[in-house]
Amino acid sequence: MNFYAVHYTYVDDADLIAQHRPDHRAFLSSLVGKGVVAAGACPGTTPPSALLIVQAASPEAVTELLADDPFRRNAVLADAHVVEWTPVIGCFAD
Repeated sequence: MNFYAVHYTYVDDADLIAQHRPDHRAFLSSLVGKGVVAAGACPGTTPPSALLIVQAASPEAVTELLADDPFRRNAVLADAHVVEWTPVIGCFAD
């Protein structure tokens, strides 16, 4: 399995983000052990954004895994960019 970095960029609507954040976090938490390795906000970014680390067979598998994210279903995401990531140092390195 490969690692992927997923950069979420949110719409610039703090109320919409806050409204769907609990369901979004519950959804991502349900995927820990099923591909999601880590996730968290990138404080101070404009527009707001987050980084997810996902382990999967392909970028398409990552997109499929995250397809039902409440942030995606409720138009909170302005963009979701998936790139393969090869950790060479630290806790994710082989």
